[in-house]
Amino acid sequence: MSQETSNATTRPPVLIDLALQGGGSQGAFTWGVLDRLIEEPWLRIEAISGTSAGAMNAAVLADGWAQGGPAGAKAALDAYWRRVSRAAAFSPLQRSPMDRLLGRWSLDSSPAYLAFDVMTRLFSPYHLNPLDLNPLRGILTDSIDFHRLSGSSIKLFVTATSVRTGRGRIFRNAEISADVLLASACLPTMFQAIEIDGEYYWDGGYAGNPTITPLVRESDAHDTILVQINPRERTDIPRTAHDVLNRLNEISFNSPLMKELRMIAVLRQIADPGHGEGARWAGMRMHRIWTDKLATFGASSKLNAEWEFVAMLKDIGRRSADEFLELHAADLGTRSTSDLDILLQEC
Repeated sequence: MSQETSNATTRPPVLIDLALQGGGSQGAFTWGVLDRLIEEPWLRIEAISGTSAGAMNAAVLADGWAQGGPAGAKAALDAYWRRVSRAAAFSPLQRSPMDRLLGRWSLDSSPAYLAFDVMTRLFSPYHLNPLDLNPLRGILTDSIDFHRLSGSSIKLFVTATSVRTGRGRIFRNAEISADVLLASACLPTMFQAIEIDGEYYWDGGYAGNPTITPLVRESDAHDTILVQINPRERTDIPRTAHDVLNRLNEISFNSPLMKELRMIAVLRQIADPGHGEGARWAGMRMHRIWTDKLATFGASSKLNAEWEFVAMLKDIGRRSADEFLELHAADLGTRSTSDLDILLQEC
């Protein structure tokens, strides 16, 4: 740990919000980031907005925190990801022998994955999975006490997308259940839409990945740390059909976030910083933790939850968070380290 970070631990507490993207098993990167951040006693998590895997990380952390503080949160996240990995060991979607030999973490050469990919383009999950089986349901109920979560001191905002309207719905602590988390992660080609209160929902990434606005409006923190999984830019032009679809998905799942960040940039410029809600928009500070290493694993690796891969992603997440703290610990509570105004030049 750098001297700057060490000195920062003696400072008064800084309230922060976390914004956690979805990304399947690559959410283990976010696990690593969280595992590192909650070790800092001067960082106080006020609220978390999450989508898909980000929502699950958020709910597990908040429930663990309610049970046992930072140590409880760390233990809860570890137990959750170990359950995910154990369940993945029984999945037919496994790396091919060639992938294992070459040290590749994607499933692009897996016969089962290739067959599954073709089938999901020909048949809906209502035909492929008529019983609507999802191993994550049992994992979530084993990992989270939803009654305890409803009273957690950490505010949660989980996004899911209404199939009927296409608009996002934000679920808060008392509303969050296993169904809500599954809805937030419901890829429509893989799972049947999740019914909640008579409405059907798909993955929240189509509407907000994650949604930032409730963090500004309903949290007392002024610093938001975005943990980003989906690469915003790629240098190579996709040429195969598989790569084209993967890039389309990345753009689709980043688009709502980029639009919301542009809106926030505009509001920060025109808001009245003197009082009321305008002061909250004007005073918002934005930060980002990410790594370009995730883009090297390929989109199919998001379905690979082998423990070796998950543990490696956690380590990458911890290192990325550590690098962020070394560079910007003193900036938290003081100034933004992610320039939102540059997004206005892209409009």
